[in-house]
Amino acid sequence: MRCTAFLLVASLLLAGPAHADPIRLDWPLRPRPAVLRKFDAPRPDWQRGHRGVDLAGAPGQPVYAPGAATVVFAGRSGGQAVISLAHPGGLRTSYQPVSAAVRVGALVTAGSVLGTLEPGHHRCPAPACLHWGAMWGPASRADYVDPLGLLASTPIRLKPLGG
Repeated sequence: MRCTAFLLVASLLLAGPAHADPIRLDWPLRPRPAVLRKFDAPRPDWQRGHRGVDLAGAPGQPVYAPGAATVVFAGRSGGQAVISLAHPGGLRTSYQPVSAAVRVGALVTAGSVLGTLEPGHHRCPAPACLHWGAMWGPASRADYVDPLGLLASTPIRLKPLGG
């Protein structure tokens, strides 16, 4: 019985959110960048926080799609160059400031060039920073998640139930 319960919980944990299939992504910058500002989810969602991570980069550096997706936005928003991707299962990721090399509606695969990193990200101590965000569901009721937890290189750890 304990083994069956453990397997059930393990399969639910591996599945991720109930509304999505497990998604494992690659880094959007290469080589693997330093994380300069970590994810700090706002609670509740409308409060202040950091809804993504800031990755150290260089102006003009290519930004890559971390997985298969459809481009749903590629343009300027709030004065920043932004690209948004819709991945299978309801995950959306965003990248800023990135000068787009893709158009809305384009299908991309892991490793496709999305555009180039621009300088000028707010509070960035490096020559350029990529703000990488991730959320489940539409923006009106988004569940923000740490994109680093979606990386294929992040090990999944399971803990036993009970004593």
